[in-house]
Amino acid sequence: MASSIPITQPTDASRRRALGRMGSLSALGALGTTGLLAGCETTGAGSGAGTGKPHRIDVHHHLVPPSYAEDLVKRGGPRPIRWSAAASIEDMDRSGIALSLTSLVQPAVWFGDVALGRRLARESNEYAAKLAIDHPGRFGTFATLPLPDPEGSLKEIAYCLDVLKAEGFCLMTSYNGRYLGHSSFTPVLEELDRRSAVVYTHPLTADCCRNVVPGVPDSAIEYATDTTRTMASLLFSGAAARFPNIRWIWSHSGGTAPFLLSRFQYQEQTMKDAKRVLPNGVMHELAKFHYDMAQGNHPGALDALARIAPVSQYLYGTDFPFRFGGEVNKALADYPFTPAQRMAIERGNALRLIPSLKGKAS
Repeated sequence: MASSIPITQPTDASRRRALGRMGSLSALGALGTTGLLAGCETTGAGSGAGTGKPHRIDVHHHLVPPSYAEDLVKRGGPRPIRWSAAASIEDMDRSGIALSLTSLVQPAVWFGDVALGRRLARESNEYAAKLAIDHPGRFGTFATLPLPDPEGSLKEIAYCLDVLKAEGFCLMTSYNGRYLGHSSFTPVLEELDRRSAVVYTHPLTADCCRNVVPGVPDSAIEYATDTTRTMASLLFSGAAARFPNIRWIWSHSGGTAPFLLSRFQYQEQTMKDAKRVLPNGVMHELAKFHYDMAQGNHPGALDALARIAPVSQYLYGTDFPFRFGGEVNKALADYPFTPAQRMAIERGNALRLIPSLKGKAS
């Protein structure tokens, strides 16, 4: 079903205005932001740094536009983690990463204000596009959308794909307690499906589950769990099957979903309308999804992931600046992947998923 919300096609004038605004951002590229985002942590650069010509493609690499950081502070929120383009490139070079697909740090741009969400999304997406222009071959873009504002999101999809030439989009796993399979997001999913878009997702703490375990940050448990919740939402609402052209990427090796496989299968077996909701079965959909390796690269996670998806669906991810490439490199080197499998995870699978990267990630 086509969306009832009109999508304005970009004009040559809009392209010129966009490039003009992007040009004004170039002076900000070298600026960093300070402090830590609540619930996140940093580690040392680790070992296993890349050697030889950089070849890896990082699909889980955050950025923090200076204007976004200042907006969060003005709203009384925490100042995000320190970030700069120079720091990104330094770790990429040290870790053998040729190109990183950037995504806005959580909590992204939705704070219950439509106008604010649209402004933050546009500014952040233009900043990311300018970053890629200023550093040819080093960055691509997973653009942010102002969900749960469907009209604004549809306009931003058109702008980011047709004007900014983004490689895909980044969505949070939940918005105001609603997961991505919720019917209110249907117009946006329809357009993403029509566009055969790549959609990378990043978790955050659900409103239901803050400070559940005293002394344990929400990110330690709730982030991986929120990824699983939104996967279940898409699967068991039927959205995953209804929108088969969306190419989903799940952070952290799918969160806790690989460990809950038998429960997902039982849910499918006991659903009265399973054939309508999941006509090809839950395993078919899980095997189609893509999974990045950031913080999900230890043997237990990789063993479990192998039960739901083939290596062709694994993608290299670091979670920079919260974690670093050396940590991922060492974990992948220590796991009994074949050299061909390791190269597929580090580069080949991303090129197959996003063919336009072939001209960037030399």
